[in-house]
Amino acid sequence: MTPVRGTLPDAAAPDHGERFVELARLGGTTIEHIVSSTRPDDTEQDQPRDEWVVLLHGTAELEVGGTHVSLTSGQWLLLPAHTRHRVLATSEGARWLAVHVRQT
Repeated sequence: MTPVRGTLPDAAAPDHGERFVELARLGGTTIEHIVSSTRPDDTEQDQPRDEWVVLLHGTAELEVGGTHVSLTSGQWLLLPAHTRHRVLATSEGARWLAVHVRQT
């Protein structure tokens, strides 16, 4: 495999929801850059893959398995597959890096 280099997108916050940019796909792993609006999609998620997410910039409030979780810049969260979660609130332009891993 040839090394690949890039720069995180400098994406403006969307009016509603989140903007997702896939940065890389390696086998069963996907890496995404996410930018949130102040009105995130609060639909409960139940994903079939493990997800590790770090908040690069901003603040976020989530509900994870019925528990309230607050994140600030630099904090990360590991969500095993099928952990019900939803984003309740984010600061405008909150930036995330998410790594989705398919279970083997």
